Amino acid sequence: MMRIVDFKDYAPERGGCIPPDTMDSVNSIVAGVRTGGDRALLDYTKRFDGVELSRGDLEVEGGELDAALEETDKDLRSALENSARRIREFQKIQMPSPLSLEMAPGVMARVAYDPIESAGLYVPGGRAAYPSTVLMTAIPAKVAGVGRVVVCSPPGRDGDIPGIILAAAKIAGADRVFKAGGAQAISAMAYGTETIPHVEKIFGPGNIYVTAAKFAVSGDVAIDLPAGPSDVLIYAEGSGERVSRLVVADMLAQSEHDPMAKSLLVTPSRDLALSISRLIEPWENKGGEVLEKSLKGGAIIMVKDREEGIKAINSIAPEHLQLLCSGGDDMLRAVRNAGAVFLGEYSPVALGDYTAGTNHVLPTMGWAKRAS
Repeated sequence: MMRIVDFKDYAPERGGCIPPDTMDSVNSIVAGVRTGGDRALLDYTKRFDGVELSRGDLEVEGGELDAALEETDKDLRSALENSARRIREFQKIQMPSPLSLEMAPGVMARVAYDPIESAGLYVPGGRAAYPSTVLMTAIPAKVAGVGRVVVCSPPGRDGDIPGIILAAAKIAGADRVFKAGGAQAISAMAYGTETIPHVEKIFGPGNIYVTAAKFAVSGDVAIDLPAGPSDVLIYAEGSGERVSRLVVADMLAQSEHDPMAKSLLVTPSRDLALSISRLIEPWENKGGEVLEKSLKGGAIIMVKDREEGIKAINSIAPEHLQLLCSGGDDMLRAVRNAGAVFLGEYSPVALGDYTAGTNHVLPTMGWAKRAS
């Protein structure tokens, strides 16, 4: 059963905790692509993605993006376009305005904002397709006026990027799309290859290897923040079948992302903790490899009261925070460290992942303390 632990005995992971062996492997890949260019990139693509490409296969031509959009199911295309509209509107209101202040007679100090010249966007693949990530990285870049927006996403076993990813790239206005994934794609965007251009800043979520690669290249290009593996912390009070099933559904939705994804429940209710542990148990053994591994890394954290619950939240600094309790607005004001907060039982993380208009590229591994 999912472990139940008192908050005083729970040690949250600190930001930047990449296992040393993972970092060593990633450093080797990053260095290989930096010196070997396309050749090394193609070798790693064959090794890790199980597909053999030629140099001419790496870039997806513009006509393929057009075709992918035309072939997308009508309802799905409408959903993508609606999500894109919301993301664009929410990004526009966040655009900074120029500032000026007269420091002394005739002495003006000004702040001006200019977009970076190029952005490299990583879109995960492999276990699933994430068109929402394309929208949530490319649209902010376009709203900001970035000159060149480059997307990298791993090819499937058929040698192609899923059509839904290409359709989203077309909707979002990406300038170039390449078939490259993992740490090798991050290195390619950071240093450039014969085919993939160097960019000024890299954005996007990914697994532990992608996150490690972003750290590895961060001395040479800018990165957004560590954005993976994903995590959620749900704070819930009370008991009952309804609350239990809501919490379990959201924990499972998070855990299915990645074997290292982490789902945490913080609660002062022993009854709720036992109920959720019981409901999750079948999934720990029969939910498939990804779900099983992820759930085994999760935990139910017991707190004395709401005050200690807030302390737990701010200490753990989750990527996603859900507040399922009465008086959630008051509790929200006490939250200092979280990537994104979802308030109320009708605000599951999945809304933010897809269509609320906010962004799901968020700080993981406790980085919400410094990059939320």
